Amino acid sequence: MSDSILEIDARDLLCPMPIFKIDQAIMGVPLQGRVKLVATDPGIERDLPAWCAINGHVLIDLARKGRIWTAIVEKGS
Repeated sequence: MSDSILEIDARDLLCPMPIFKIDQAIMGVPLQGRVKLVATDPGIERDLPAWCAINGHVLIDLARKGRIWTAIVEKGS
């Protein structure tokens, strides 16, 4: 796995755009590569874990600080 993490800025975008942006970004990441998503849509709290489960990715971290959500997703199968 590479040490670099691709960062996606989805602040001020509403559902489904944060999920769309990470879905597009993760296609260009190698298996077990990681993507960091920064978003403000509170729907990410339920949408991102569901998207990861459906697509075989691993949600490494999902945290909120103020109105900013930050997630780390590892590309799975």
